[in-house]
Amino acid sequence: MLRTLKFQWPAILWALLVLILCDIPMSDVPGSSHFFEGFDKMVHLGFFFVLTVLLFYGKIKQQNSFEYRLLTIVKIVAINVCVGGGIEILQWKVFTYRSAEWWDFFSDMLGLGMGVFSYLLLHRKSRSLKTTSLRS
Repeated sequence: MLRTLKFQWPAILWALLVLILCDIPMSDVPGSSHFFEGFDKMVHLGFFFVLTVLLFYGKIKQQNSFEYRLLTIVKIVAINVCVGGGIEILQWKVFTYRSAEWWDFFSDMLGLGMGVFSYLLLHRKSRSLKTTSLRS
């Protein structure tokens, strides 16, 4: 367990930063009224894309290879669903000055999907490069 956490500290720090930023009152953010409509959704997407990439990065560093199992992807999806859902529940029940929205959660999951897709795409490319170099 500690071995896993050793490689996941960037993802843990990022998740804490996301939690803080999603739960502070927007009136405390200077210039927040100048953002365009939908900016909040784009921020959620970016937060969870980065969180997913950091979780995969920690897993790659832990096992020292790009090999993956379906279980790893399921665990990363579960972590993101818990963090995203937890943030929305906190906004709904605890930080009532923020609004909990299904569209925020959808944006979180879209960022997660983009991160998983990116990893799978890059993994496939690195795997095909390995097999090509072995044939030469």
